Amino acid sequence: MAISVLAHLRRRLLPTTLIHVMALDGIINVNSLFSVALFLGLTTTGRTTSALAERVVSSHVYSFSSFMFSSLVALALKQSIKPTSDAVAAARGFHVETGRVSVVLLRVGILGSGMGSVFGCGFLVWALVDLVQIKLGPLGCVRDFYSLGAIVPLVVLVPSALAVYVFLVLYAFTQ
Repeated sequence: MAISVLAHLRRRLLPTTLIHVMALDGIINVNSLFSVALFLGLTTTGRTTSALAERVVSSHVYSFSSFMFSSLVALALKQSIKPTSDAVAAARGFHVETGRVSVVLLRVGILGSGMGSVFGCGFLVWALVDLVQIKLGPLGCVRDFYSLGAIVPLVVLVPSALAVYVFLVLYAFTQ
C-alpha cells in the first residue's frame, strides 16, 4: 500500500505559480549576497596564522559550499518547473503564469535548499564570531565587553531568524 502511495505521489504533478519561481529566485539572490560577504570576510582576516584565523577561513569555505549547494538546488528546481498555459484564466482576462512540477521534487528541493541555507548561515555566524575575536579580542580578555557587544546580537538575532526560516520551510514542505 505504501509503495503505491509513493508511486502515486511521484506521478502527481503540482501546479505552481510565479510565487514559487520568485521564492527560488529569492533564495538564489540571498545566497549570492552571503557569498559576496564571505569573500569580503576572507579579505579582512589578514595573514595571521593563529588557530582562530585558520578556523575563520575554514568556516568561510564551509559556508560558501553550503550556500552554493543551496543555490544550485534552487536553480535545478527552478529549471525543472515546466511552464504551462492556463487557458481558463486567460479566457477570463487574468494573466497567470503557472507551471507543473512533481510534488516530491518540489518538496525535496525546498528541503535541500533550505538545509543548505541554514548550514551556510550557521557556518557564517561561526566565522563572524571568530573574526570578532580576532579583531576585538578573544572572549574572556579585558576588552571582552566590545567582543560581547558584537557577538551577542549576532548569536541571538541570526538563530532567531533561522528558526522562523526553518519553520516556514517545514510548513512549505508539508503543503
